This record gives sequence, structure tokens and C-alpha cells, in this order.
Amino acid sequence: MEHQEVAARTLKALGGEENIIALAHCATRLRMVLDDSDKVDTAALDNDPDLKGTFEAGGMFQVIVGPGDVNIVFQEMTKSISKDVAVSTDRLKDIAAESGNWFSRAVKVLADIFVPLIPILLGGGLLMALNNVLTAPGLFGDQSVIEMYPSWEGFAGLVNLLASAPFAFLPILVGFTATKRFGGNEFLGAGMAMAMVMPDLVSGYNVAEAIENGEMPYWDIFGIDVAQAGYQGSILPILVIAWILATIEKFLHKHLKGTVDFMLTPLLTLLVTGFITFMGLGPILRTAGEWLGMGLANLYDFAGPVAGFLFGLVYSPIVITGLHQSFPPIETMLWNEGGSFIFPIASMANIAQGGVALAVYFLARSEKLKGLAGASGISALFGITEPAIFGVNLRLRWPFYIGMAASAIASTFIAIFGVLADALGAAGFIGFVSVPRFVPTFLLCGVISFAVAFIGAYLYGQVLIHRNGTIDPDEVNPPAAQALAAEAAEESAAAGSAAADAATIFSPLEGNALPLSKVKDPMFAGGKLGKGVAIEPTVGKLVAPADGTITVTFPSHHAYALRVDDPAVGPIDILMHIGFDTVNLKGEHFTSHVNKGDTVKQGEVLAEFDIEAIKEAGLPVTTPIVVSNAKKTGPVIPTAAFREGELIGSGTDLFTVDPKAQQGTSKPSTKEATS
Repeated sequence: MEHQEVAARTLKALGGEENIIALAHCATRLRMVLDDSDKVDTAALDNDPDLKGTFEAGGMFQVIVGPGDVNIVFQEMTKSISKDVAVSTDRLKDIAAESGNWFSRAVKVLADIFVPLIPILLGGGLLMALNNVLTAPGLFGDQSVIEMYPSWEGFAGLVNLLASAPFAFLPILVGFTATKRFGGNEFLGAGMAMAMVMPDLVSGYNVAEAIENGEMPYWDIFGIDVAQAGYQGSILPILVIAWILATIEKFLHKHLKGTVDFMLTPLLTLLVTGFITFMGLGPILRTAGEWLGMGLANLYDFAGPVAGFLFGLVYSPIVITGLHQSFPPIETMLWNEGGSFIFPIASMANIAQGGVALAVYFLARSEKLKGLAGASGISALFGITEPAIFGVNLRLRWPFYIGMAASAIASTFIAIFGVLADALGAAGFIGFVSVPRFVPTFLLCGVISFAVAFIGAYLYGQVLIHRNGTIDPDEVNPPAAQALAAEAAEESAAAGSAAADAATIFSPLEGNALPLSKVKDPMFAGGKLGKGVAIEPTVGKLVAPADGTITVTFPSHHAYALRVDDPAVGPIDILMHIGFDTVNLKGEHFTSHVNKGDTVKQGEVLAEFDIEAIKEAGLPVTTPIVVSNAKKTGPVIPTAAFREGELIGSGTDLFTVDPKAQQGTSKPSTKEATS
């Protein structure tokens, strides 16, 4: 490969240096953030004889060069670009997230803030559902469970305490993660949030009632009356306050130095942010929530089903902001006028978000996503949607939109049937106890919401699976993976058994066999980096799969390439890539025993790695073993010892590289090959 020429052709096809915002590389591919991906001549890149294809995902455009060559092409490109575009792969991900449209950036910020909180929100949500089952009258008779069985009252009280705490003090949790996300000291953010929920303040749930009854206490601050109002359960105020606090803190750090900075920055940050919170921004946001609720009430009275549709459509986005916490006082007013429409519509929205999350559960193949979608979907059906919204639906986006649409449809029926609530409760299926006059129609609308959400999400998810191989954007698996699997089956059937002069490659790992088409990385799954197999290692030791010369040892020690000079087949380039995104570990948990240029014997230890530590870092250890020059060597055919899901030992026959197999008279059909 003429690396300088390849770099020049690649840069030209990418739209020139002005189209490149940032550039990085891993063991096999160039990764970049582009100004405009429409300027890329993908046909030129895909047809380039020295390149192995292109791919775009997660805001990054990727060009597959191959092991041993990618770093040289990267160096040649960066030398020919007049501006500094070279960054680390970690930084590239941040730049990709920042370069999207405003909605993508907002979703990324919310995910960064709320994803760490999902376990506590999920646990609290399920406990709250349990508490509702124990305390709600009408579920198992006229009385609640604890009224029928008083001995359970203490247990219910403890459950209620554990369930309520995460949501009552949610601003503290959000203050911590949001301030950290915005670049400030997370403990200052948590401290400011603690001030916003101090018991000395009027609870945020009772602020409107206290103001209306003239019971709100005030501070006299320089002649200005400042309400001593809390923000329990609110989200939007602390999100905004966390950003302001982080901005003030960074400004002070920039302009104050040494001991002065250490002493005064925390003091001034809290003091200034506190004044802004209680004297200005907090009351404004609280008032905005009240106006939103009153506006929706007036719209509902005026427009009926149309208003039901619109309110159902926007209720879940309102939950994201936390402004729905201002609705209870308005509902209290509506009870005196015959009943509240807000609670039934909130229930439809929650059921819909739960429905799409459960559809994701049945569609996902990632155990992590399945577990989160299943638990958070059930929680949403019982009225707690934050885990489903922030952990699953917003992350994937399309389930959130489908849930909004399903909620709008069901809420239209709520308005048509005139379903009204007489009390607050759990806004989900169990909410029928709060609408005693409309139980059948409420449940019917709930079923409509769930059915439309679940079926809509499931069908759209099937479209995505057909198109990409998965619903998870982090596991995009292009249709080429299915083609690769079929092709492998045909080659295996055509070859029958390996020819006498085929080269045998032995397993470099001990672990469970996995077809290459089923790995999570789209480049490996699609066969763009070569043909071969994958192993889920059970022992953290990588050995040489044959006698040969080490041609690549990546600096992070997670990827190795070996050239085997077979007399019958010729040069065979074998790439072994331990895990995916493990380059981000920067060598941690890996120990390399070889260097580029070393000659090794089959079975010689190349590297050792800590499987559990890598998994604890949130990264898989699935290891593809591929022949990167398979187009020149001939078919790569797994041996009889390689069976999906079964344990394969280190040194066991893994696959053969058989140039004779492609010289058969004809390939059988897929039907014949799989019969």
C-alpha cells in the first residue's frame, strides 16, 4: 500500500480538509467528525482497492483501512491537513455528540445527567408501585390491603419512605450529576440543591396552596419579599440552576488565583446562585408551570378532544422538564368543578411510555438493554416513567416519539368519554382507583394506549432490525452480516472438508464460540475487516494462532496482527481484536508480551488481560479473529470444532484458509447449503 497516496485519495473523497472537524483512529479504521457528510464521495471510498469500506454511526464517519496501515494513513492525513484535527478516540466521541443538531445535543446532555440516576429511580418507582398496591382502596375490595390487614401497615410505611425519598430529593441527585456534566464541582451542585429542598422551606408540593391561603412565609432581603418555597420533586429549576452554578464557578476559577480562589470561589458561587434561585429564576419557573397547567385547563374546556390529543402528545416532554410537578394544585381546583382530566391523560402517557419500553425489551438482543427496558417498562405502567424515558426511550428516540403518539390517541378517547379523576394516585393502569366513576372507560383507554404504543414500537423495531440488524444504535449490525452468514454457509457446504494443502489456524483463546455475524461491532459483523469467527473468552490469555510474525501491536495492547507465511496459501494476515471500544482503556487491564516484528510460535503468549475488570468498565471482551486479506487467500472455513455457544479450547483447530475451496464447479443454493 502506498500510504501517502491512499491518504490523499481518502482526504479528497471526504470533501477536503475543510470538511474534517476532528480525526482519530483505532486498530483498523479512521474515525472522524465531518462538517457535512453529504460532501463525502462514498462510492470512491468504497471502490478504493486499498480501503475496505465505510460506515457512519453515532455522529462519526469511519473509513476501514486495516491493521498495520491505518496508523500510517492517519499520520499522512494529519501531515497534509493544515489545521490540528488529530484527537483521541474519547475526545472524538465528545466532539461527535457536540456537533449534532440542538435536539441531539439536548438528548445527550439529559442522558448524561439522568442515566446514572436510573437505578435509584427504578428502585423507587417499583417500590412506589408496591406502596400503591398496599394502600390504594378499591383494588381488592372497598378497603385497602393495610386496612384489611393492619399488621402490614408498618411494612407499607417503610416501603413508602423508601419509595418517596428518591423523588422528594430528586433535585439533589440531579444537582450532583447536572453540575458535573456542565463542568462544575458536583458537590457544590448537590449543596445548592439541598438548599432548595430544605425542610425549613414550604414543600414544593404545597407552594401553590400556601400562596393561595396566605400562609407562605417570606424573607425580607433588602426590602424585597422572597418566598421560602421549596422545590421538592422538581427537575427543570435545578437543571437550569446547575448550569448557572457551573458557569459562575468556572468564571471565578478563571479570574481568582491561589488561596483567594480556594476560599472565595465556593462562597461566592453558592451565594450568587442562591440569590438567583430564590429571588429570580426559581419563582419564574414555578410560575411558568402554573401558567402551563392553567392554559391546558382552559384549552381542554374549549377544545375537548383536540385538547386531549395535544395534551396527551406533550405530556411526556413536560415530564422531562419537571413542570408536571406544578399540576397537583390545578387538579385540586378541578376536583371542585367536577373532576380533573389531567390525571387520566397523565396515566395514558405513562402507559404509552411503558408500552414502548416493553416492546424494546422484546426487540433488544443486548442483555443490558433488555434488563433496563423490561424493568423500567413495568415501572412506567405503574406510574413512574423517568427510568423508561431517560434510560431507554429518549436514548433510542423513536420509542419516545411512538409513545407520544400513542398517548395522544388514547387521550383523545379520554376527552371523548369525559373521563375525570376525583383524586391523585399512581398515574398508570393502577390509577383506575382514582377515577371511580369511569373505571371501565379508563381501563379501555389504557389498553388502547398500551396496544398502540407496543404494537407501533414493535413493528417499527422490526423495520430497524431488517435494515440494521438491531434496534440499538450502539450495536448497528448492517445487512451485510446476514449476507456474510449465508455466504459462510455456502462456502462450508461447497468445501465439504478442507483440502490437503489448506492452512489451519488454531484458536488463540479459550472461550465460547460465536459466529462473526453476531458480534456487536458493525465492521466485524459485516465482514468488512475480514472473514473469520469470534470467541467470548473465559480465560484472559491470547496466544499465537499459528507460527508467524507480529505485524501490529496497538499501543493500547488490545489488538494484534500476525502474518503467517503458508507455503500453499501464501501470506495470511490474522487480526485479533480483544473486545470493542477497549482502545478507550488506554492499555489498562492489558499486558502485552510481544512487539511488532517479533517472530512467534503457535501457542506462544501474545498478551494477557483482566476479563472482569474490562467488563466492570462497561466494555465487552468478545474477540473477533479474522483473516484481513481473505479476498486474496480464499475462503475462511470454521472447523467442526467450532460450534456456536460451545466452549472451544486454546490451541484447538479454529478455521482453515483453503484456496482450493473457491475452485469448485459451482456453489450450492442457500437452501441446499442449509438443508
